[in-house]
Amino acid sequence: MCPPEGERTAFYESSQANIKKNKETIQQLRGENTSLYKKLAAGDKHVVKVAFQNMEKISEKDAFCNMSSKTALATLDRKIQTKKKRLNAQKHITRTLQQRRNELKLEYERLKALSDDSTKTGEDDAVKLRTLENNLEKTLLKCKEAENITRNYLAFKSHLQEESLHYPGQLDSLEEEVLKYKDDLQTLKAMKHEAQLSAEASKAELQQREELLYKDRKERERYKTKVEEHKIQTEKVERRAQRTGMQPDDLGSEPQRSTTRVAAEDEQAMSTFEDVFRQIKEATGVTDIQEVAERFVTQKGIREHLEKLIEENKNTLAQLKEQKEQLNQQFEEKKYSGEADISRDQHILEDCEQELQAAQRRCDGAKESLAALDKTLGTYQAGVEHLAVKLQHITLVTIHPSIHPFSSTFPLVDLLHVCELKLQSLHSELQGEDLSAVMKMMDDDKVTMHVCGMIHAVTIFILKSACTVLIIKGECWTRQCVWVLMSLSYIF
Repeated sequence: MCPPEGERTAFYESSQANIKKNKETIQQLRGENTSLYKKLAAGDKHVVKVAFQNMEKISEKDAFCNMSSKTALATLDRKIQTKKKRLNAQKHITRTLQQRRNELKLEYERLKALSDDSTKTGEDDAVKLRTLENNLEKTLLKCKEAENITRNYLAFKSHLQEESLHYPGQLDSLEEEVLKYKDDLQTLKAMKHEAQLSAEASKAELQQREELLYKDRKERERYKTKVEEHKIQTEKVERRAQRTGMQPDDLGSEPQRSTTRVAAEDEQAMSTFEDVFRQIKEATGVTDIQEVAERFVTQKGIREHLEKLIEENKNTLAQLKEQKEQLNQQFEEKKYSGEADISRDQHILEDCEQELQAAQRRCDGAKESLAALDKTLGTYQAGVEHLAVKLQHITLVTIHPSIHPFSSTFPLVDLLHVCELKLQSLHSELQGEDLSAVMKMMDDDKVTMHVCGMIHAVTIFILKSACTVLIIKGECWTRQCVWVLMSLSYIF
């Protein structure tokens, strides 16, 4: 539902009136802000003018006039801090120089007292001279002793080096012998194992053949007993048959025999024949007498065949016994020869191992001796080099070519010889000099070097500090200050 036209018109007019009123208020506030800014700027300008009215530089005053009071105060604080740092640096430099001046004054007083004492005491110089002479003699003796020891050690070292050249070949040959003996030992072990296996196989085969022979012997004995039984039975049957064939002739030729004896014999013979025939039937399984006769006839061939087999088995048994004896003899020979070879090889191997261990111990001892000699030689070399450095300011007029430091195979000995020549030249130079004056000059040189070193260190420290301060300040007069400090260091 839309509002009426009158309400819309009233709302529009009231809003336009509010907008106009707000615009007027905004313009009024802007004017007030502008006037306030102007008053604030005038107040800052007045404050800066009053604060810097004693400033001589117009450019700095104008620069501060264009700043606000807070900015001007911050700038002034920074400048004040910079000035304070510069003042502190100058104070530090002044304090350091004063401290150094006091130290130099004390050093001067001490040196002056020492110089006074040295002029008063002349005996100390003589004592020092004697001490120096004694030290020189001791040094010469030590140098000669060191030279002799070095020569001996070098000879011993060369001898050890020559011996060490032969050690690799000896070790290689010993290793080859050890490997060869190990191979021989393995071969002998394999041969021994094969011999044991062959002996066991021969024993097993011999035992098997003995069992077969025992079985054949049992079988032959059984057959033999059967053949003997059959032979006995056959003989009985033949005798019985002969008796029965001869019975009519006996009756015709001997009618006088008694009837009872004949009847008894006949009964006995009949019973015997019946028993034999019954046994033959049970043994052969036949019922006819003709077949029994044929069987006994064929037993002859069987007997001959069995006897032939017995002879063959006896021959085979004899051959097997001979083979057994030969195998036992070969086994014993191989056994004892293998054990002897193995024991001999083991002894040789143990001897080689002992020789190898002895050679290794000798090699280790030689290495330790060589290390000790190298250490001792390094100590001597360091001492001789230190002595050479101490004597490097002394120059020899002429040096023989044979003792040039780089012309010999032993530069340490040559260097030691050069030091000896320098000490001799120094001793010859000091023989005609006043030792007290020389000692005083040496003391003065030491003091001068010490003072110069301290002044140089302090100067470097001052220059570093000043340059650091000036770099921090970034002022235009850095070069002038550096030039002044360099001049001071040159004066000192």
